Amino acid sequence: MQTEVQTMKDIIQAKWKKRPLIISGPCSAETEEQMIETATRLAKTGMVDMLRAGIWKPRTKPGMFEGNGIIGLPWLLQAKKITGLPTTVEVATAKHVEDALKFDVDMLWIGARTTVNPFSVQEVADALKGIDIPVLIKNPINPDLELWSGGIERLQKVGVMQIGMIHRGFSSYGNTEYRNAPMWHLPIEMKRRFPGMPLICDPSHICGNRSMLQSVSQKSIDLDFDGLMLESHIDPDKAWSDAKQQVTPERLLELLNELVWRQESTTVQEFLTALTTLREQINQVDDELMTLLGQRMKLSDKIGEYKRDNDITILQTNRWNEILERAFQKGEKLGLSKEFITKYFDAVHLESIQHQNKIMNS
Repeated sequence: MQTEVQTMKDIIQAKWKKRPLIISGPCSAETEEQMIETATRLAKTGMVDMLRAGIWKPRTKPGMFEGNGIIGLPWLLQAKKITGLPTTVEVATAKHVEDALKFDVDMLWIGARTTVNPFSVQEVADALKGIDIPVLIKNPINPDLELWSGGIERLQKVGVMQIGMIHRGFSSYGNTEYRNAPMWHLPIEMKRRFPGMPLICDPSHICGNRSMLQSVSQKSIDLDFDGLMLESHIDPDKAWSDAKQQVTPERLLELLNELVWRQESTTVQEFLTALTTLREQINQVDDELMTLLGQRMKLSDKIGEYKRDNDITILQTNRWNEILERAFQKGEKLGLSKEFITKYFDAVHLESIQHQNKIMNS
């Protein structure tokens, strides 16, 4: 028995270090038969590293299927025994942690609806004190990196050694293309804050549908994510929860095989030489941009002095609209998107206003 436990721990450690790490399984553990068949078909693909299943499902509205709870854990354990796939489940309370560990769950994750609440994260963290188990933490529903970072830090403070992040997108009002907007710059910032920490993409919850899974998965790989968590069901259209975003194990295999797997670096000297040259050119352009921005702010300061001396408001709406329209026309010719132009000039405009506000009140 001790040997079996050690063997599974060795397997988990190997999976944790593997790139890419592929996690799959149904949104919800519905029945024992469904779990075992799903696990068997996923194992047959030879591509899946860990089996996931929703045991407890925090749902947006009452009346929706919220999971079978603890009765689903023996099904997951049996699926592991049959297939050899390590298992992972979402936990939101100390009791969830206790129950999951009783049934030899190999990895835990903290969901988006839990990450938003520091009290809940701390409760889970306290329950994990002294427990040697990998833990993934999803981004909060809202785009708040401090909450996400805070959740990681709470786990670190109780001694959890193996922590990873899951990017499942962010809720945004009026968003139609995605179920949860990816906002790729936010997980990229988390990679910068926590270098070396695994970052897994959850395309299922970003997309909310099957049609976009391929493109979102590829995008995450191109951005150097460390793995994917994709939901799979033996009969997706009849799934008890999130039916539209699940695929069969066989379709999952097709999807994974269609992806172009990239690496962060290479030892090919020709590539490295060309990359170094191009990066030096980018550094030079960036230096020039910074110098030009500094010059722009000095001009903005002078305008602020004239406005102050003549009692003119800082914000000049007509002028701002004129700047944007001119930038859109110029940007289109240069191949720059309207979205980028807007974000860039919003940042420049805000900095100009802050400069002029200091002058106005000096």
